[in-house]
Amino acid sequence: MRRVVVTGMGMITAIGCGVDDNWKNLISSVSGIKSFDSFKTDDLPSKVGGVISDDLIDNNFSDKEKRKMDKFILYSLIATEEAIKNAGCEIKDDNEASRSGVIIGSGIGGLSTIYENSVLLKESGPRKISPFFIPSSLINLASGQVSIKYNFKGPNHSTVTACASGAHAIGDSFRLIQMDKADLMIAGGTEAAICRIGIAGFCALRALSTKFNNNPESASRPFDEERDGFVMGDGAGILILEEYEHAKKRNANILAEIIGYASSGDAHHITSPPDDGNGAERCVLSALNDAQKTPDDINYINAHGTSTPVGDKIEVESVKKVFSKNLDKIKMSSTKSSIGHLLGASGSVESIYSILSIRNKKLPPTLNLTNPLPEAKGLDLIPLNPIDHQVNCVLTNSFGFGGTNASLIFKSI
Repeated sequence: MRRVVVTGMGMITAIGCGVDDNWKNLISSVSGIKSFDSFKTDDLPSKVGGVISDDLIDNNFSDKEKRKMDKFILYSLIATEEAIKNAGCEIKDDNEASRSGVIIGSGIGGLSTIYENSVLLKESGPRKISPFFIPSSLINLASGQVSIKYNFKGPNHSTVTACASGAHAIGDSFRLIQMDKADLMIAGGTEAAICRIGIAGFCALRALSTKFNNNPESASRPFDEERDGFVMGDGAGILILEEYEHAKKRNANILAEIIGYASSGDAHHITSPPDDGNGAERCVLSALNDAQKTPDDINYINAHGTSTPVGDKIEVESVKKVFSKNLDKIKMSSTKSSIGHLLGASGSVESIYSILSIRNKKLPPTLNLTNPLPEAKGLDLIPLNPIDHQVNCVLTNSFGFGGTNASLIFKSI
């Protein structure tokens, strides 16, 4: 199999636009969770999330572009532009174009655009619906718009696997390069589901935090006894994946190597994992096998860690099973405590944080972790503050509604 490396990264989250700003704020224990102020919330049980300022959109796109594309597409374009510049890659001829592809996933896509046009249809009739409504809402238009802008003519599609979408996009891109179907891939996830109907929908599922509306920064608290649901976040994370020799030939700055990927299904419930966490456990073990690594080789786990009462507990139990022989050496944290749960973008953003942990020999904290759940005893969840730590090999996990799981393993190079 061909080796696959990461040569570029770009991102936008509630704690910054760009990789450098994100990392600086992440390891400074900054929280991006704020009260919603762009829509009515007085009748919504949850009123906080990882919101991105509209100024970032206004500063990067014209009014015409904003009318043509939903925020989730705009976020993907912002993150991709940074990743492309970071990688220093450009398409020089048709052969290169046909060997370069795009897979950008999203859990929900243009939800706010769908909502706004539904209201418009009811109030003003069909003649008021924009011709850009459909192409602005479709999930694969993130990949489509990116491929058009950068002339990437290779594999082009989107993964739609709820909260595992971004991780699956990276993993599927990894496989395409391994199997010699592409030399370079733009891969990641994007999400902009914070809107009135998005929050109302997840509130109806009783999935969101509601206890900390008056103290937003305390709301996302993975693995803490006071957790009461996840906190929504918006953003995007994009990686440039490249075949190793292809990257070396053009003297690219190689950031890390991706060595393992696996996916699995719970076949259990539409929103909850099985009590024994066997789907997550099988996924991690399969990724380790794919990477030809053992649990002893993993230095850090960037957890799925959503801050839900059931999910966090089951994830901890799964980790303890897989890493039972070296639990005292494993470090694990959830960066969702800083930025919220980015749904389909979470896996790609967390992959970037994982790679930055390798490169900076520093591990990000789990914010608000003041009273760890009892099941986590013996596991270092890096509470409150970052730590310095030698990191060679990182595992990042993403688990989604419908029982879909993804695990990725990156290593230093």
